[in-house]
Amino acid sequence: MNDMLRLIEPLIPALRRYARTLLRDRSAADDLVQDCLERAVGNWSQRKDVNPRAWIFTILHNLAMTRLRRTASRPRHIAIEDAQEDIFARAPSQEDGLRYGELLQALDRLPEEQKTVLLLATVEGLSYAETAGVLDIPLGTVMSRLSRARERLLKEMDGHEGAEPIHPHLRRVK
Repeated sequence: MNDMLRLIEPLIPALRRYARTLLRDRSAADDLVQDCLERAVGNWSQRKDVNPRAWIFTILHNLAMTRLRRTASRPRHIAIEDAQEDIFARAPSQEDGLRYGELLQALDRLPEEQKTVLLLATVEGLSYAETAGVLDIPLGTVMSRLSRARERLLKEMDGHEGAEPIHPHLRRVK
């Protein structure tokens, strides 16, 4: 039991961060992490000889995808009590706030496959192999999705997205 707690407890902040990024709702993300931890503790004896971090992120990812599919048609609501307190505590820099908003919008415009790979590999610091294990996809797919996600994000953040389509249309010349 102590070994399990010693391995799981340091992961909670990263799990919360990943869940908040996916769900964009603080209370729903906290609920998701709690569900994930309940499953991890309940199924601890059933896990194979895999990295516990990747195993727990796999549980969280699968729960999040299930929840997102269920709530895709519902509008998002954020109660004032759930808003981050530090937002109200200080006046944000206008430019930083705008840039941060642009980044979040650009992340939201990424295809789900690219966004999840980008978040797991860069924000959460999972290795490519661990990311492949969490998402149950080949390692090469992780690398190509990550490359495409980075390229697309850079284009959108530099303002080139509107000018150049990512997949240009071919036209027939007679």
